[in-house]
Amino acid sequence: MKILKFGGTSVGSPERMKKLLDIIRPEDKQIVVLSAVSGTTNSLVEISNAYLNGDKQKAKQLCEILFDKYKLFVDELFSTSQGKSNGTDLINYHFTLLNSFSTDLFTPVEEKIILAQGELLSTTLYHYYLAELGINSVLLPALDFMKIDEDNEPVIDYIGAHLQPLLDKNTDQTLFITQGYICRNSFGEIDNLRRGGSDYTASLIGAAIRADEVQIWTDIDGMHNNDPRIVKGTRPIAQLSFEEAAELAYFGAKILHPQSVFPAQKYKIPVRLLNTMEPSAAGTLITHDSEKGKIKSIAAKDGITAIKIHSSRMLLAYGFLRKVFEVFERYKTPIDMITTSEVAVSVTIDETSYLEEILHDLQDFGTVEVEDHRSIICVVGDFAYESHGFAARVFDSIKHISIKMISYGASNYNISLLVNTDDKTEALRSLHDRLF
Repeated sequence: MKILKFGGTSVGSPERMKKLLDIIRPEDKQIVVLSAVSGTTNSLVEISNAYLNGDKQKAKQLCEILFDKYKLFVDELFSTSQGKSNGTDLINYHFTLLNSFSTDLFTPVEEKIILAQGELLSTTLYHYYLAELGINSVLLPALDFMKIDEDNEPVIDYIGAHLQPLLDKNTDQTLFITQGYICRNSFGEIDNLRRGGSDYTASLIGAAIRADEVQIWTDIDGMHNNDPRIVKGTRPIAQLSFEEAAELAYFGAKILHPQSVFPAQKYKIPVRLLNTMEPSAAGTLITHDSEKGKIKSIAAKDGITAIKIHSSRMLLAYGFLRKVFEVFERYKTPIDMITTSEVAVSVTIDETSYLEEILHDLQDFGTVEVEDHRSIICVVGDFAYESHGFAARVFDSIKHISIKMISYGASNYNISLLVNTDDKTEALRSLHDRLF
């Protein structure tokens, strides 16, 4: 069985939703994972924020605007009176729910319920559309099998144990449809896998049922060797290892959710990145295999803050780094890069919600310096110790650019460089010209 995930732009209009049948072969055994219609989740965030701020009138107005869009969507998607009736009943149900929330008690629980409506709408609308065409499909409620634990980590064994019986009950069916992004938490409440979580859903399902392949369909023909929005002449990468794909996704490649490769990697499920606008394009295949002797791609991550802790107490002192890391752990703030010397340690973060508290606690260990408006440039390829010359080519490419930090050697697949964000574009272009 294959898992096919389609993002919001792939179902962003009735026309695009209809064209999914150019890719989906109903006779093939597959689970189709759908995101919300593009723009819907942003609108639902606005609606929940209005409720959170006690502005029920604004929430009502936002609901009406979104409801009007879905009325047009239903009218264009369906061609029969029965289809239009089913679609209308569906959106009436969901928008009645969206309008029912009180401002007296609006908690994160209600917020998550609101955010789940987008995927519930898109999948059921597509299920009804297929029925109108006489194509059999089974709608699998993700809330019946997708679960995260108290640490917000997916529980793959639970997913498999609850999904497989649903598939076994429909052995005569080949086409299954489910929601990306949404799940239940350890309390049984409606929750989600955070933004971009539909990729994660597809990978988790693939891992849970040991699928033959996971396909991520977006609006770009695979992962490119640089950012096509900034650099001219980029090209899709035919093949990546899981490690290389994970590095690129984490450090800025928008086509793939950073966490989505790990479940597939654990169970050796191949992942393909494909383009709904060009279904015949080869895209990118992600497997365990790594091509030797190649630099694969460059990515950049903005919004980085660098923190340097300088302390003579660090010299020859065990436990110093542990105490520093405990500060970031206390405020649940991940570290992107780290470099050390005898008397200083520098780290970068992209989550600054607790920056003031972190800086306050770090001052107990020494002098603290902060630099913001930084970007991480990530060069991915074969940087194993037996490879020669690649690192020199990287540094020679940007010798005219000020480098604030270098992370090299922690991974066989990555060199990370910290630069001023103002220098990011020049760095990406210079690297591209010299490396490719």
